[in-house]
Parts: sequence; C-alpha cells; structure tokens
Amino acid sequence: MAAAFRKAHKSVQRNHRERSQLNYRRKLGFLEKKKDYQIRAQNYHRKQNILKVLRQKALDKNPDEFYFRMTGTKLKDGVHFISQRREEVTEEQLKMMKTQDLKYIEMKRIIEAKKIEQLKSELHFLDANGKLPNKHIFFCKSKKEVKEFNVAKRLNTLPELVDRVYNRPTIESLQKEKIKGVTHPKALKELAQQRNHQYSLLKQHINREKQMFVAAQKIQTHKDLMDKTKKVKVKNGTMDSPAIYKFQFKRKR
Repeated sequence: MAAAFRKAHKSVQRNHRERSQLNYRRKLGFLEKKKDYQIRAQNYHRKQNILKVLRQKALDKNPDEFYFRMTGTKLKDGVHFISQRREEVTEEQLKMMKTQDLKYIEMKRIIEAKKIEQLKSELHFLDANGKLPNKHIFFCKSKKEVKEFNVAKRLNTLPELVDRVYNRPTIESLQKEKIKGVTHPKALKELAQQRNHQYSLLKQHINREKQMFVAAQKIQTHKDLMDKTKKVKVKNGTMDSPAIYKFQFKRKR
C-alpha cells in the first residue's frame, strides 16, 4: 500500500511535456498546446455566457416599459445615442468660474516662476558637460613654443582639470586649501550628473510656466468674448498662443 502511494506522489511522477512544432511542419502553422486550448475555450465559453444572459434579458423585456431616460435617447441606424443635458448656468456664473480658473492658474504660474528663479540662482548656465562653445586662444612667441605647448602648464593646473571651464583651481590653491576628491574621475562624473539633473528640472519648470501662461491668456480671451460687443477675429489660436480678437471701441460714460 505504501509503495502505491509512493508511486502516485507528485515528487516522483514523470513530467509529461508536449513536443514543439517540427521544423518541416512549421509551414502548416502554429501547433496549439493544451494551455492555448484552455485559454481559447475559456474565452469562447465566456462569450457564450454573455450572449445567453443578453438573450434572456431581451426575452424578459417588457415592450410597454417606460423610464424617463428614454426621452433623451435616440435610435440612429440601430445605435442608441444619449443626449447629454447641459447645465443651466448664467453668464455671470460663467464669468465667475472663468475668473476663479484664471486666479488658480496665475497662482500656480507664480509658484513655477519662483522655482525657476531659485534654480537660476543655484546654476551658472554653464554647459552640462562642463564645456562651452567658445574658444580660448593662446599666443606663442615661436614655432618651437607651439610644438612644446602644454595647456595644463600654461593654465597652471592639473591635466585632469583642463577640460573644466568652471572652478578650475591652480596647483597653488590645491596645495594651499588641500582640496580632496576634486581630481577623482568618479567625483567629476557625479558632479556632471547632478548638473544635468538640475538643468533638466529647470527646463521642465520653464516649459510648465510657459504652458500656464498660454492657458491663462486663453481663459482671459474666452472671458472677454462673453461680453456683448462686436468683435472680429484677427488671428487663429495655436498650441502656443491664444486667438487674437479686435473689439469695437465702446465709449463708457
């Protein structure tokens, strides 16, 4: 009895694997496995159950049934269209809502502007990699001096710091202040990554502030259009600027 249970135990059972499609039979298409059949069968039975429920609902439906949603529903080419009722809002209420939206966007824009000024005060607008497009010209007295020219020696700094156009200390300052880790390649790489991150944040804040400024202009334009005055469109609106209208001059007493 114990031997029969031991043979039936999963730990000693043999794993039966389905073979893959043979190479010379791949032209016949995909060879369906049992797990593929199970997924296909589950999908088929789920759809059949849904159709069965819908068919039963159609049989149980009362043709004389009425509910108020029918008044706002239309049947067009066999498809139901539900007309959404617009909320009844007066012009003064709309103006107030536009004003609130405008104030909120202006508040967020001021926050973004403060963040931009803070980032600008921390950065010096140098290139992220520490290299500027401008050139440094050195003048030599003879051709021999040109051949033997050494940039690090001319700038009185270490060769590892030649490529830096910012905070390039001299050898005397390095010996005097005993700066540690300045010439280490890993430290320089980490500083460059931090600068890249700061500049990317600055760019994101500038783009966000610009988008908020355009949104505020568009809301102000819509608010001005609600006035009952004669206006003429001068320029169509774009993603970066609102539409421009020319209003008729009206003298106020």
